[in-house]
Amino acid sequence: MNLFGLYVPGDSVFHRLGAGPKYLILLVLTLPAAILRDWRLALACLAIALGLLTACRIGLARAWRLPALVWIVVTMLLGYHLLAETPGRGVSAAAVFLTAIYLSRLLTSTTPGGALVDALIAGMRPLRIFGVSPERTGLAIAVMLRSIPVLLDTFGQVRQAAMARGREHNWFALVTPVVIRAVGHAQATGAALAARGLGEADD
Repeated sequence: MNLFGLYVPGDSVFHRLGAGPKYLILLVLTLPAAILRDWRLALACLAIALGLLTACRIGLARAWRLPALVWIVVTMLLGYHLLAETPGRGVSAAAVFLTAIYLSRLLTSTTPGGALVDALIAGMRPLRIFGVSPERTGLAIAVMLRSIPVLLDTFGQVRQAAMARGREHNWFALVTPVVIRAVGHAQATGAALAARGLGEADD
């Protein structure tokens, strides 16, 4: 959750903007830079993304701070392209990667989860002709978004229990209980959906 962030109530222009336009901003600022691989365009898009995120008024620390793993990935991207003697592409790839993360944070920090899912469902309606059910897809995404905090909380509880026993470096002791609880959560969620007649095949 530190990567993309959670919804932060506010009155900025992006809080008042619909989810659809914000999805469009994300695509416009990431796809051209990713396709053209121009490092100058990529850096310009990153600068715009940072500026837009700052305009959301959710606090600079919350807006700009990223987990250490992200910077490790950025370093690896740059290192690989430096070794391959294509530094421009390395800068472009790293900038596009960071732009996508920051714009995703803008989206999730200024839009309630329900509005995000509703916008996705509306955008996927033209795909009905290919047999895609927007409602089922939206339900799957909503369940996934609801499950992420549960799994993170589970991992935190298991890690604290392992630390109390001096087993925090034993990955088997950490992962096994999380997997078991995740399966249990999935089964309980599936049972709850089935009890409400959701997720069943249409006639």
